[in-house]
Amino acid sequence: MRLLLFFDLPMNTKTERRIYAKFRKILISDGFIMLQFSVYVKIFPNRDALIQYTERLKRNLPAKGSIRIMAVTEKQYGNMQVLVGGKSLQESTLNNESMVIL
Repeated sequence: MRLLLFFDLPMNTKTERRIYAKFRKILISDGFIMLQFSVYVKIFPNRDALIQYTERLKRNLPAKGSIRIMAVTEKQYGNMQVLVGGKSLQESTLNNESMVIL
Protein backbone atom coordinates (compact mmCIF):
# COMPACT_ATOMS: atom_id res chain seq x y z
CA MET A 1 0.00 0.00 0.00
CA ARG A 2 1.05 3.57 -0.52
CA LEU A 3 0.05 6.64 1.41
CA LEU A 4 -0.16 9.84 -0.59
CA LEU A 5 0.08 12.99 1.51
CA PHE A 6 -0.87 16.38 0.09
CA PHE A 7 -0.28 19.58 2.02
CA ASP A 8 -0.50 23.34 1.75
CA LEU A 9 0.93 25.23 4.68
CA PRO A 10 1.08 29.01 5.10
CA MET A 11 4.55 30.48 4.55
CA ASN A 12 4.00 34.21 5.04
CA THR A 13 6.02 34.71 8.21
CA LYS A 14 9.36 33.40 9.41
CA THR A 15 7.58 31.26 12.01
CA GLU A 16 5.28 29.74 9.37
CA ARG A 17 8.27 28.92 7.14
CA ARG A 18 9.96 27.24 10.11
CA ILE A 19 6.82 25.16 10.78
CA TYR A 20 6.69 24.18 7.08
CA ALA A 21 10.36 23.12 7.12
CA LYS A 22 9.90 21.13 10.33
CA PHE A 23 6.86 19.28 8.95
CA ARG A 24 8.67 18.50 5.70
CA LYS A 25 11.69 17.17 7.64
CA ILE A 26 9.38 14.94 9.69
CA LEU A 27 7.96 13.46 6.49
CA ILE A 28 11.39 12.83 5.01
CA SER A 29 12.75 11.30 8.21
CA ASP A 30 9.67 9.03 8.31
CA GLY A 31 10.53 7.67 4.85
CA PHE A 32 8.33 9.78 2.58
CA ILE A 33 9.65 10.78 -0.81
CA MET A 34 8.59 13.91 -2.66
CA LEU A 35 6.41 13.11 -5.65
CA GLN A 36 5.80 16.78 -6.47
CA PHE A 37 5.99 19.97 -4.43
CA SER A 38 3.80 19.40 -1.37
CA VAL A 39 2.91 15.86 -2.50
CA TYR A 40 4.72 13.04 -0.72
CA VAL A 41 4.38 9.26 -0.86
CA LYS A 42 5.38 6.40 1.43
CA ILE A 43 5.16 2.62 1.04
CA PHE A 44 3.55 0.49 3.75
CA PRO A 45 3.56 -3.31 3.95
CA ASN A 46 -0.15 -3.49 4.82
CA ARG A 47 -3.21 -1.47 5.83
CA ASP A 48 -2.64 -2.00 9.57
CA ALA A 49 0.81 -0.40 9.40
CA LEU A 50 -0.64 2.47 7.38
CA ILE A 51 -3.41 3.06 9.94
CA GLN A 52 -0.93 2.91 12.81
CA TYR A 53 1.32 5.45 11.09
CA THR A 54 -1.64 7.73 10.34
CA GLU A 55 -2.39 7.93 14.06
CA ARG A 56 1.23 8.87 14.74
CA LEU A 57 1.14 11.47 11.97
CA LYS A 58 -1.94 13.09 13.48
CA ARG A 59 0.10 13.86 16.61
CA ASN A 60 2.67 15.85 14.55
CA LEU A 61 0.41 18.05 12.43
CA PRO A 62 0.85 21.81 12.18
CA ALA A 63 -2.02 23.89 13.55
CA LYS A 64 -2.69 25.76 10.29
CA GLY A 65 -2.90 24.78 6.65
CA SER A 66 -4.42 21.91 4.73
CA ILE A 67 -3.14 18.34 4.93
CA ARG A 68 -4.83 15.42 3.20
CA ILE A 69 -3.95 11.76 2.88
CA MET A 70 -5.12 9.03 0.54
CA ALA A 71 -4.23 5.34 0.69
CA VAL A 72 -3.89 3.50 -2.61
CA THR A 73 -2.93 -0.03 -3.53
CA GLU A 74 0.23 -0.77 -5.49
CA LYS A 75 -1.91 -1.53 -8.54
CA GLN A 76 -3.72 1.83 -8.28
CA TYR A 77 -0.42 3.63 -7.76
CA GLY A 78 1.09 1.81 -10.72
CA ASN A 79 -1.76 3.03 -12.93
CA MET A 80 -0.89 6.68 -12.24
CA GLN A 81 -0.14 8.55 -15.44
CA VAL A 82 2.55 11.21 -15.68
CA LEU A 83 1.26 13.70 -18.23
CA VAL A 84 4.12 16.21 -18.21
CA GLY A 85 7.61 15.66 -16.86
CA GLY A 86 8.74 12.34 -15.53
CA LYS A 87 9.57 10.32 -12.46
CA SER A 88 12.32 11.63 -10.24
CA LEU A 89 15.45 9.50 -9.80
CA GLN A 90 14.39 8.79 -6.22
CA GLU A 91 10.91 7.72 -7.29
CA SER A 92 12.28 5.56 -10.08
CA THR A 93 14.65 3.67 -7.77
CA LEU A 94 12.12 3.24 -4.94
CA ASN A 95 9.62 0.53 -5.71
CA ASN A 96 7.68 -2.10 -3.83
CA GLU A 97 10.63 -4.52 -3.69
CA SER A 98 12.98 -1.93 -2.16
CA MET A 99 10.67 -1.17 0.75
CA VAL A 100 12.39 -0.29 4.00
CA ILE A 101 10.42 -0.78 7.22
CA LEU A 102 11.45 1.41 10.13
